[in-house]
Amino acid sequence: MNKFFWPEQSAQTAYPVAKPGYAFIFISAFTTLIFALLGLTVLTIAGLAVTFFMCYFFRDPDRVVPNADGAVVSPADGKVVGAGTVDKNPYYEGTCLKISVFMSIFNVHVNRIPHEGEVKKISYYPGKFFPADLNKASVDNERNAVFIETEKGEKICVVQIAGLIARRIICNINEGDKPVRGQRFGMICFGSRLDIYLPADTKLNVNINDTVKAGTTILGYLI
Repeated sequence: MNKFFWPEQSAQTAYPVAKPGYAFIFISAFTTLIFALLGLTVLTIAGLAVTFFMCYFFRDPDRVVPNADGAVVSPADGKVVGAGTVDKNPYYEGTCLKISVFMSIFNVHVNRIPHEGEVKKISYYPGKFFPADLNKASVDNERNAVFIETEKGEKICVVQIAGLIARRIICNINEGDKPVRGQRFGMICFGSRLDIYLPADTKLNVNINDTVKAGTTILGYLI
């Protein structure tokens, strides 16, 4: 058995950019061009910096995914800010394992499916925009929850949470879809957080403050 696999077809470009970023990049580049034509040097330089940052922020690199049995991969790039069992939450009945990953504006913001299964439900919750690294962001901020059930009947929920700067949550899958582990399913623009809820007996494979990569880092193993 191969140790890794490609969840999707590789991009046909050396620097893949997520589709939601096209409009931001175009507007920034067009505005910069206007500044240049008007001879506004300082604004042109600032516009170039913003355009390059937009290209950097919306980068969408291909990822190979671990082919380990029961592996649950990180749905986001970033830092683990929480990892432990919780008794009560709005997304999972009974005690479960909750892992939280905080994405700064310098991380890749494309989100990936943590484990293959069927999407049973998608629930959007309007809310506030507290800093995403705070615990209260899990229940107070604007968020989108994707509920997945594996072939063995295990329940998984991954929640996209908007942050202080983030104002747009994108989810590109639907109820009834059967995505594979590591498949892209959305993104959050400009700094945010993802929480993942797993069965309580999941074998944890990360610690708080660990740096993780979407689709590549194994957060834990379903027993």
